[in-house]
Amino acid sequence: MNSIEKALMHALFLHLHHNIDKAIDFEAIKTLNSRVSKSFPNALVVGPGDDAAVFNFPETEGSFVGKMESHCSPCVPRPYDAAATGASGAMRDVVAMGARPIFLMNFIGTRPLHEKVIVGPCGFDGKCTCGTCIEMTSKERVDLMVKGLNDMCRVMDVFIIGGGFSTSFSDIVPAVVVSVIGKLTTEKPLTKPAKSAGDKIILLGETGNDGNDTLYRAGLVQEMTPAVALFEEERQIMEASLAAFRTGKVKACSDLGAAGIGAVVCESARYGGFGAIVDLTNVPTRVENLTPEEIMICETQGRMAVQVEEKDVAEVLAAIRSKRVKAEVIGEITDDDKEIFKFKGKTIAVIPNRPSEADLEELTKKA
Repeated sequence: MNSIEKALMHALFLHLHHNIDKAIDFEAIKTLNSRVSKSFPNALVVGPGDDAAVFNFPETEGSFVGKMESHCSPCVPRPYDAAATGASGAMRDVVAMGARPIFLMNFIGTRPLHEKVIVGPCGFDGKCTCGTCIEMTSKERVDLMVKGLNDMCRVMDVFIIGGGFSTSFSDIVPAVVVSVIGKLTTEKPLTKPAKSAGDKIILLGETGNDGNDTLYRAGLVQEMTPAVALFEEERQIMEASLAAFRTGKVKACSDLGAAGIGAVVCESARYGGFGAIVDLTNVPTRVENLTPEEIMICETQGRMAVQVEEKDVAEVLAAIRSKRVKAEVIGEITDDDKEIFKFKGKTIAVIPNRPSEADLEELTKKA
C-alpha cells in the first residue's frame, strides 16, 4: 500500500465513522424494528445504513427523511464553522435520499457558561502555544455555535424547531448534535449503493484542501484544517441536486463527507457489489495546485455525487448547471472488486473492496 491507499483504507475499514457497526449492535436494532413494524406496517422504508432514514407516517401522504449528525471535535478550533457544517452535512444527507430538508433540531452540551475555553488550534491542549487562539467564555463559544446553526438554516430555508441544552459537560470538547427532517421529492428514495456497471459518476460542486482530517491522521499533511462552512454554495448544491432528481435519471446518490471523493466512490461501489474507475484530473477545484491526495480525500463542503446511465449524462448535467453549479463526469462504475483512482494519466491508488488480513493488520498500525 502506498501512503494515499493506506490513508483512505484506514478511514474506510477501521475508523468508526465509516464502521459504526463495530460499536453498535445493528442486529438488535434490526430485530427491534422488525417487531415494531407489526404495529406500523410499511412505516420504515430505509433504515440504518444509508445516508439517511426514509419513513412513512401512518395515514399521511408521502415519505419523510431524517438524519442526525454531530460535529463535536471540530467545534474546538472552529465553533462557528463546525456547527454550520454539522447542520449542512445532515441536510445534504437528507437531500441525497431525494428529499428537501425542512426542520432541524439541535442539542448543545458545554462547560458551565462562565468557564474559560480556548478556541483555536491549541484548544484540545487547554493552553495556547501558537499565538493565534482566542480565550473566551463557554457562553461566548455557545453563541458562535448557535449563530453557525442559525446562519445555515437561514440560507437553506430550514426551520429550527427545538432541541436541548446542557452546561454539565466537563470535557474540552463540546457536544453539537443536529437532527434534520425533510420531505421526499422523488418517486422513491435514492440510495448510496451503485446500481449498474457502466453508470457514470457525476460530481457536483468544487473541491478544496479544507477538511483534511483523514490526511492529517495519516501524516500526509502537517496541519489539520477543518472544513470551512459554505452557505450560498450549499443552497445551490441542494437546488442543483433536486433539479437533477427531477429528470428521473439519477440511479444512485450520496453526499460527500469524511474522506471525500475517495470514500463516496468506494462505499457506493462496494455496497453495490461493483468497482469503479475515477479520473481525479476531471474534478472541479476551488483551489489551485491541489495534490491528488487532497482532491481524493479532503472533506470540502457543498458537494454531491450522482450516478446515471451514459445516455442520460447530458440531460442531468444540463439540469445541474442550470442552477449555476459546476459539475463534471469524474468516472464510472465497473464490474470489478476494486476502485481505481487516476490523476494526469497515472494510477495513484487502488482500493480493494475486501482487503486481505495482512492489509488490515498493517492498517492497525499508525497510518
